[in-house]
Amino acid sequence: MATFQSLEEAREFFKGDQFATKNGMQLDSLSETGCVCSMELRDDHRNAYGGVMGGVIFTLADFALAITSNQIHRLSVAQQVSINYLSAPKGNKLIASAECIKDGRTSTIVNVSVKDDTGRDVAFFTGTAFKIR
Repeated sequence: MATFQSLEEAREFFKGDQFATKNGMQLDSLSETGCVCSMELRDDHRNAYGGVMGGVIFTLADFALAITSNQIHRLSVAQQVSINYLSAPKGNKLIASAECIKDGRTSTIVNVSVKDDTGRDVAFFTGTAFKIR
């Protein structure tokens, strides 16, 4: 059973995730086992070479992990994560699609695929969230 009763309830709760929301990250859709988050890329998301900072991509994926794991079991916190950067984004927007692949007794494992708005694969992220009782 899902923790949040609606998309609006989840959005309201995750307004408290100020680092993500102040950097333009938003929750677009929510299911019982996953979510889609996105962000428009800005100049302040770029490094000295003009590319998107890896931390921006990581934070979007981590935000999707947080929403998905807390949708499955509130309160959950990240315990271990791994990210593989695949390609530099070429578009103006990043989209993170998260899906739970294991909902265990004490932890949840979530895969997050990050793409840009041209369809380019940008990163693949796997996170384990610990369920706090």
